Amino acid sequence: MNLKDYVALVEDFPKEGIKFRDITPLMNNGEAFRAATDKIVKYAEEKKIDLVVGPEARGFIFGCPVSYALGVGFIPVRKPGKLPREVVEYDYDLEYGRNVLCIHKDSIKPGQRVLIVDDLLATGGTVEATVKLIEELGGKVAGLAFLIELKELEGRKKLDGYDVFTLMDY
Repeated sequence: MNLKDYVALVEDFPKEGIKFRDITPLMNNGEAFRAATDKIVKYAEEKKIDLVVGPEARGFIFGCPVSYALGVGFIPVRKPGKLPREVVEYDYDLEYGRNVLCIHKDSIKPGQRVLIVDDLLATGGTVEATVKLIEELGGKVAGLAFLIELKELEGRKKLDGYDVFTLMDY
């Protein structure tokens, strides 16, 4: 199955000049969604994962079925004010501004092997921040899995030394 057949190109979204890769057709098709999830699960099985971490929000959509299939827990990474207990925060720069991500302080134990799952690797800022949060808690990032990588944005450079798996690239 060619998963790219289930990714729609939307020109000039969210602003002029941007070519947005819309994965909702993939999510709308049970066979395609299952195929994408199964490929990530197969990658993760070799990593001996203890936990799956997914950044808000599409990391939840793809990370949860992966954690279910592996029989391991899922940890959400969210924006400030969204998690109810004590959190660890990481500030990072965006192309135009700053952002903050949070994870529950007690969600990862030292030495646990973690797989990060998200829909898109673009500039790498969000996933780099997620890696920092996991490592601050003592977790080991065993792998990073994405549906799509936008190669021209060179996000992989921020992840040098980590095992990165992508299903599609543009």
